Amino acid sequence: MTVDRLETLRRMAEARPDDARLLFGLAVELLNRGETRDGAQALRAYLDLAQDEGNGWGRLGAALTDIGETKEARIAYSRGIEIANGRGHSGLAAELQEALENLP
Repeated sequence: MTVDRLETLRRMAEARPDDARLLFGLAVELLNRGETRDGAQALRAYLDLAQDEGNGWGRLGAALTDIGETKEARIAYSRGIEIANGRGHSGLAAELQEALENLP
């Protein structure tokens, strides 16, 4: 019997809710499967724990945009820009700025 990757990640995240890397992996898997709302929730949990470089905030901004939460997406992108700039990731900050400017 084949074990579903998503189900395995969910079980692991339930057992280890403070594992930021695991939560990020779960979020990416959810987003890849089109489970955007759950993916955004997993990203929020990840960001509560991790010292993200900006990428997680960008992914959250994109997910929130996809589910129509534009105001929250603006906040996520802005936070990602701030963090990326603070960590010397000007290219990432520019990408997030472009995404922010293209919000409806």
